[in-house]
Amino acid sequence: MKDNSAGVSALFKVAAYSFIAVCTLICLFPFLLMISGSLTANESIIRDGYHLIPKVFSTEGYEMVFVFPDQLLRAYGVTIFVTVTGTLLGLFLITMAGYVLQRKDFKYRNAFSFYIYFTTLFGGGLVPWYIMLTKYFNLIDTYKVLILPGLMTPFLIILMKNFIKSAIPEELIESAKIDGANDFRIYYGIVLKLAMPGVATVGLFLALTYWNDWFLSSLFINNASKFQLQYYLYNAINTMLFVSQMASGSGVTLAKEIPTESTKMAMAIVVTGPIVFLYPFLQRYFVKGLTIGAVKG
Repeated sequence: MKDNSAGVSALFKVAAYSFIAVCTLICLFPFLLMISGSLTANESIIRDGYHLIPKVFSTEGYEMVFVFPDQLLRAYGVTIFVTVTGTLLGLFLITMAGYVLQRKDFKYRNAFSFYIYFTTLFGGGLVPWYIMLTKYFNLIDTYKVLILPGLMTPFLIILMKNFIKSAIPEELIESAKIDGANDFRIYYGIVLKLAMPGVATVGLFLALTYWNDWFLSSLFINNASKFQLQYYLYNAINTMLFVSQMASGSGVTLAKEIPTESTKMAMAIVVTGPIVFLYPFLQRYFVKGLTIGAVKG
């Protein structure tokens, strides 16, 4: 009987790992195809399409991306600064808001929670929002306009509130109060340490939002030196497409064909690379976040 159970368990593990391996390959396939496309000659992509192994190897896509390295590095610096600053400030505000809103001794927690939730259902619209930020807050063409709008996301506040409520026992906070700890000591010494999986999850959401943002630059930034990476590359690819279409439409022969397709893939690699390398450092927090609350002591 034990041998049969062991055999079934081993068979289940083989099937489960095989299924996970297949799902992993399916998820990796688009990324591998993107890497291959960035290292393929543009003519080969247009003629033969995309392949996992480049038919005609070429680095012309990356050469086009780095044709103005100073501008690209400056856009990288702006994006890194906005991402790091916005993520740290956002985490501080969101974790404090989540901690306060889950406390039972906060009299108006339900009213504030409803107000935050209500903003996810209704908004004032793009035009009033634009007028408020430019005319009344004078945030046009500043780094602040790239950071402030994304600091307090209602969904992330609700997520952090529920996580702190489920991960940190109320008795632990009451015990800290009895020992003489004030609210900031409890927040810093207990809440942040025990809620680290939730903090890492919210931090990754914030970092991805700031890193991938281009919309705020398109609305509020006029100075090219303050463009974020996404918007800088968006402008670059649009310029290349415009030049290529105008040349073909007017019958003008360019000295060198613009590698639009391979450049698109190279741009995607340049943009997604740092975030892809960031995830392994946060993976253990995600695993802990998924299992927390599954076993109650």
